[in-house]
Amino acid sequence: MTQKTFAFFPEAAFGPALNSVGIAQAVERMGHKAVFLSDPGFVDVYKGYGFEAHPVNLSEPMPAEQMAKFWEDFINGHIPNFRKAPIDQIDNYVKECWEAIVDSAKWAQKDLPGILAEVKPDVISVDNVILFPAIKQHGVPWVRIISCSENEIEDDAIPPHLSGMSENDTEGHKAFRAKFNEVVKPLHDDFNAFLAENGEDPYPLGQFFEASPYMNLLLYPEQAKYNRSEPLDPAKFQYLEGCVRQDEPYEVPTFKANNDGPLLYVSFGSLGAGDTDLLKRLITLIGKSRYRALVNVGDYEAEYSDLPDNVTIGSWFPQPSVIPQVDAVIHHGGNNSFTECLYFGKPAIIMSYVWDGHDNAMRVQETGHGFRSERYDWTDEEMIAKIEACLTDPEIAARLKTTSEHMQSQNGQEKAARLLVELAGDA
Repeated sequence: MTQKTFAFFPEAAFGPALNSVGIAQAVERMGHKAVFLSDPGFVDVYKGYGFEAHPVNLSEPMPAEQMAKFWEDFINGHIPNFRKAPIDQIDNYVKECWEAIVDSAKWAQKDLPGILAEVKPDVISVDNVILFPAIKQHGVPWVRIISCSENEIEDDAIPPHLSGMSENDTEGHKAFRAKFNEVVKPLHDDFNAFLAENGEDPYPLGQFFEASPYMNLLLYPEQAKYNRSEPLDPAKFQYLEGCVRQDEPYEVPTFKANNDGPLLYVSFGSLGAGDTDLLKRLITLIGKSRYRALVNVGDYEAEYSDLPDNVTIGSWFPQPSVIPQVDAVIHHGGNNSFTECLYFGKPAIIMSYVWDGHDNAMRVQETGHGFRSERYDWTDEEMIAKIEACLTDPEIAARLKTTSEHMQSQNGQEKAARLLVELAGDA
């Protein structure tokens, strides 16, 4: 067997990063080499797993700590916008995100050609929402990984990406697309000019990326996929059924109260942890309940005092090791949290605040695997009713059991690695 080299370029977020790590580990188990192209702030993450990693500047170079603080401040500065409906986030949070994303593509183009020439990959996998021309033009097969909601691959019959709308709300779909296109048009024009400078054809308004002509890997499970007007061709689109990463073991602590009560896990992700008022409200509610809870509070542990005896907080939890041990999960709708709950058969209440969390919240409810909840506009009685339904509803339990068994039978990491190696063989 001739050893092939596989380059992975995930966006600078732990969800995509760790999913690519899992696939890369499976590639190396097959006897090949995996290399990472990385935002400078994530280089040490990949090196920590034993991979070669090459920094690619996606913004004005700055120390990793400063970059991490930038995104923390960015999210925290938008907390007032988290109270808005997704369509009303377009001209603030969504617009500012796309400004940064377009800028990242321009910066990456400075470094990528030289790095790719040095690495000499046989296949390149990119997990992002925007085209990097150098990857498309390098002359080897490239794979798009979609670690966000499945509707990142658009279809007129399904809700637009980031909208959080029901499948049946066709008028809402039109309104969201119209506003999104209106707001992003100046950015889109700028991006199309960048594409032209780099020998690429312009994209239609609203699109910043394309499906790979070689292969596209979706983290979504088949049980949650949308009903499209044009089904995705399995020769070019494959579902990875969650592709759950491995993590260190976790032992549930002994609680001073309710130690035999149902166990909840509450997490809004590392960035969402800045919404401390909401987490404190949930902790207070749980403190008066029959449950126990593990609550991820990120870097804000110092802001919590006088915790109830049935609540344990932490700055980080090895989530794939925690979720199998709990009875229900309250989370923000990040795609890893969404798919991990389904993979382990755990009901979820999703309180989304941005990006595809809105889509996943609607999807978990529409597919009968849990509930969508408003982030702030809820009563204690309403939240307790949702938690109790998660714990006791036999239809939810049966659906989760079927979905979990299907996902666990698929082995998404090995499937992804096999598909990549097959592409390399064709190269």
